[in-house]
Amino acid sequence: KQWYQRRVAVGTFFFFSKYFQADDEHYIPRAVLLDLEPRVINTITKESAYASLFNPENIYMSKHGGGAGNIWASGYTQADGLYEDIFDIIDREADGSDNLEGFVMSHSIAGGTGSGMGSYILERLNDRFPKKLIQTYSVFPQTAEASDVVVQPYNSLLTLKRLTQSADCVVVLDNTALNRIASERLKIPNPTLDQINQLVSTIMAASTTTLRYPGYMNNDLIGLIAALIPTPRLHFLMTGYTPLTL
Repeated sequence: KQWYQRRVAVGTFFFFSKYFQADDEHYIPRAVLLDLEPRVINTITKESAYASLFNPENIYMSKHGGGAGNIWASGYTQADGLYEDIFDIIDREADGSDNLEGFVMSHSIAGGTGSGMGSYILERLNDRFPKKLIQTYSVFPQTAEASDVVVQPYNSLLTLKRLTQSADCVVVLDNTALNRIASERLKIPNPTLDQINQLVSTIMAASTTTLRYPGYMNNDLIGLIAALIPTPRLHFLMTGYTPLTL
């Protein structure tokens, strides 16, 4: 059985993953999808062409389905109440890994779930797995236009504290820059969410390429991060990619 010891983050929730080979020879990402409301996850599991890719046992949505209301404190408090359910899934996947290297989390820092629930999970992962690396792909809010989320600056600030203290590496995905690239460089008049997400997925795939293909350098998460971070607190990374295409 061939094992891929790589952890990849995909989508807009929290994941750590490692592809493993199922009995019918197809590969399943060892990913954990979490959300406090069902809309986005249902889009993946019911409408997406990749619906059958993920393990349904690793998808968790809050039973009340009301979300966090774009409030950091609500997301953080709800995550605390769901601690056992969430970490039962994470622990099961961690125990099933023969060589757990770390975790990769994908989230937004502006809303309530990505910021509040993300902050809570970061802290708990750091407590439960103190010797494992934690890397995040964090979507920073768009600042060029006024946001519908009035408390967006507070959500971002509270999450930044946890990213500084609990994460080993933070890859910054700037929404303002992504929209500017799509409109000015790629000449897309009104960029859609799918087009912006395609840019993000390209960056995430490119930055983890050396983890998925054997080579002499940067073939594990420790080696990749060690070359980029000079001191522990200077771990916020900007990405670059060329040529820019969709």
